[in-house]
Order: sequence, then C-alpha cells, then structure tokens
Amino acid sequence: MVSMKDIAVACGVSVATVSKALNGHNDIGEATKKHVKKVAKEMGYFPNSSARALKMNKSYNLGVLFVDASRSGLTHNYFACILESFKITAEKHGYDITFINGSKQRKDRISYVDCCKHKGVDGVVIACIDFDDPEVVELIQSNIPIVTIDYVFNNRVAIMSDNIKGMRDLFQYIYDCGHRKIAYIHGESSLTVTKNRLASFYKSAESLGVKIPDEYIAEAPYRDIELTSQVTNHLLELNDPPTCIMFQDDFASMGGINLIKSRGMTIPRDISVAGYDGIQIAKFIDPALTTVYQATDEMGKIAAEKLISLIEKPKLTLIEQIVIPGELEAGASVKMLS
Repeated sequence: MVSMKDIAVACGVSVATVSKALNGHNDIGEATKKHVKKVAKEMGYFPNSSARALKMNKSYNLGVLFVDASRSGLTHNYFACILESFKITAEKHGYDITFINGSKQRKDRISYVDCCKHKGVDGVVIACIDFDDPEVVELIQSNIPIVTIDYVFNNRVAIMSDNIKGMRDLFQYIYDCGHRKIAYIHGESSLTVTKNRLASFYKSAESLGVKIPDEYIAEAPYRDIELTSQVTNHLLELNDPPTCIMFQDDFASMGGINLIKSRGMTIPRDISVAGYDGIQIAKFIDPALTTVYQATDEMGKIAAEKLISLIEKPKLTLIEQIVIPGELEAGASVKMLS
C-alpha cells in the first residue's frame, strides 16, 4: 500500500508537503501541488478515509433525507436529478453520501437526529419531505449543518427553484399566444412550491387583465397521472371549457394528455397544454410539451457546495436563500390563436 512517505521520496519533498498538497492547502506552490497529486495518482495512492476522518474530526459523509409522499422514490425525476448533481459535487470534494432512514414503517427505526448521529454524518440535505413533521423540526433545530431544497427555514440555508418567475414566464407565453381561457391544475395546496406557483399564476393573470373562473382551478397531487386525468376530463366537460390547461408537472401531464387524446381531440389544434419541470420525457411527448425547465444540476451543485461550506467554514458561510431561475421551453403543445 502506497503511503505519503513513499510519495514524498518519489517527489523529493517532505511528508508535510505531500499532506498539504493532497489536502488542498494554499501555503505551498501550485506547481508543487499539481506535481504531488500527479505522482500520487500514478503510484496508486488512496487515502485512508478512517485516518482522515479522525485527524480532521469529520466523517466526510453527507446525509440525505428524502421522503417522497407519492412513493416514487428516486424515480422522481426532479429530485433525482438534484440529488445526482449533489452526489457528483460532494464526491468531487471528497465526501460520500448516505441516506437517512425515512421509513416510519420499521419498528426498530430511530429519529432522524439519532440516525444522523448514529451514522456520523457531517451535515444533511433535506428534500421532498413533510417539513412540519416533528422529527424534521427536531433535526432542523439541532446543531447539525443543514441545507433544505425548496423550503425555507429562517435559520437554515435554502436552495429554491424560482417558481414565481417560472410561472410568470409560462403564463405570459400562453397569453402571448392569444389564450385568455387558461385553466390550472396545481399540486398539493399545503406545499410551499404550490403556494408560490398559484400566487404567481393569479398575479400574472391580474396584471394582464385575464379573469380566471373558479372552476378553471383544480387540484391533483404532483406526479399523479390518474387524478390528473380525471380533473382534465372535468375541465373539458365545463360549459365554457378552457383553451389551454396548465398542468402541475410534466409527469402528471401525461394523464391529462392521454385523456385528451382518448376523447378524439388533438393537441394543440383542439386544446393547448403546458407542463412544468422540464424533465427529459417532455421533449418526447407528441407534441413536444411547452414547459419550464428547472435548473436541477445547478441546484444540486450549489446545495452540496453550501453544505460543505457550512461544515468546513461555518463562520464564513452565509445563512441565505438561494433562488435558482429556470427557463421557459416553448414546445409545440400551445397553439397560436388568431
């Protein structure tokens, strides 16, 4: 097994210099640092993680608390993409990730806080969970470094997708296409994401002078194809149906799109539709779905960087809300009205 001493001999430098180079210290020259890392790689050096953890008083392990109410788990496109980016960034900084036990069905399970302590994680990212859960609140109030995704706590770093601007841009695009009868099937009313999107929807309509009848607003859980199909059918059965239906997310929109097609209607000739999230499948729906792409790669990357900063530089890290803008993707599912 290759040691730092072996690398030091090969490079003609001290063991201390090798240690500083491999740990990214700034008090040695960049050329020396690159040379040491190159030699270490060529010699097949692999750091002893246990020794590193003891020396630095860190486990170099980040916890992930992810509980999806729809039980789609890591097939949940939006959060899966964020967590994949989070994982890649964490690994680049020398950290591993481990999932915190979120299943409350197990009789032997322990609280989230105790689970974090048991697994010795240095910090935790929390996504897609009931933030009102007493166990989650207990974790938030602990002294463990934490970053939340799409939810704000006053004393914690939050990484947010700009749902307000995303909805405004989407509504504006549909309006510019000539639509005034615009319906919206939103997700669960209790979620912050839904509240922000719905408020932005109404505010956009008001600013453009568009009146939204109460019957044009309906609710179906995110990613729920079956209920979205039922609600879509209800909207189409109205005496004065909408000319465009906005769905809560791209995945759920497939329920509405299939229902529309089953009625012998064509998109967008007979009715226009739009989604939200910008998941890959939206590009392959026929016709390509008009949607809002959420910058999941950027969100995951920044979440990891902020969490690591909270761990390594707690006094220098701002507790802030970081809002990441998305981007409108104009597909072919919204008809231009004359």
